[in-house]
Amino acid sequence: MSTRKTSSASRVVTIGDVARAAQVSTTTVSKVINGLPRVGAETRQRVLEVVAELGYQVNPTARNLRAGRTDAIGLLVPELDRPYFGQLATRLANALEPTGRQLVVQRSGVSRADELAAASFARLRMYDGVIISVVGLNPSDLEQLNFQTPVVLVGERPLPRTFDHVMMDNVEGAATATAHLLERGSRRIVMLGGRDGTTEQDMPTLRTLGYYKAHARLGVPLDARLVAAVLPMDMATGYAAVRSLVDAGVTFDGIVAVTDVVAIGALRALADLGIRVPAEVQVVGFDNIDETEFSTPRLTTIDPGNEQIAGTVLQFLETRMAEHSAGLPRTSSKPTAEVTIPARLVIRESTRRA
Repeated sequence: MSTRKTSSASRVVTIGDVARAAQVSTTTVSKVINGLPRVGAETRQRVLEVVAELGYQVNPTARNLRAGRTDAIGLLVPELDRPYFGQLATRLANALEPTGRQLVVQRSGVSRADELAAASFARLRMYDGVIISVVGLNPSDLEQLNFQTPVVLVGERPLPRTFDHVMMDNVEGAATATAHLLERGSRRIVMLGGRDGTTEQDMPTLRTLGYYKAHARLGVPLDARLVAAVLPMDMATGYAAVRSLVDAGVTFDGIVAVTDVVAIGALRALADLGIRVPAEVQVVGFDNIDETEFSTPRLTTIDPGNEQIAGTVLQFLETRMAEHSAGLPRTSSKPTAEVTIPARLVIRESTRRA
């Protein structure tokens, strides 16, 4: 048999090139390269020889699209520059790697309007599944969103069971952080980045609630001036808030920061003011980001269950994607679930030993 090799320098070899050279249909070529039956041995051998001669390679993207797959998982996060979300993305991407799937990260914004626009974006249909870190969306928003793609939520507050939801325990995590300081002698603890007097169920409010709970459980009185709002939640505002408290004459011997990033800013302010940590002021953060092991001193923090959150999210998503591939409508699939991952205290150098 004589075939003419297609120049790889001019264009990519197509399935049509193989079919013409082997004198068969493209359907037959497809059956051969996918290992399907109902192709004669002689024909199969001829097609395989042409595939080798022409250097034909299957386009996995095209094949997946025909099969209704893209091998891409979308992740919507509020902020790309917040270490917690970057490290969540890394954990998810690492867990997906053995499956051959890729993680595509998209910024959804911190406002309800931005998040709603991102969650409604038509391009989400391109993904095999979508993970959304919910910040601003309210229960009615989630109930009205008509996703054509399997979705799992990862968030910080209770939500209606419209979708599977993996949640960190903000209240108990902050209560644990506060109790840790109270048990080690602190009595005037700043809730740095806290939010008071609101019915919102956002992260700062829930962590402030945990701060209150710890004081109530241990019978320690509160000073309202010690709940200090910090916006945006970054190192610069954490630094500025501590300086402002000291300048205003507010005395304190402990800090529970709403995030590790805010806590690292607080550590820098205390160092600049000549206030010793933990001898004079103990500090606890929240999130257990990688940077906490390299701050000075190393930061005691709350780990919200980062590894378990990522693993549980992907377990839920695999189940929903399998149901979707089988053609099951979301309403008739397995009931949705909400899982709260327990937080744990990670003790380092910024708090005193018991």
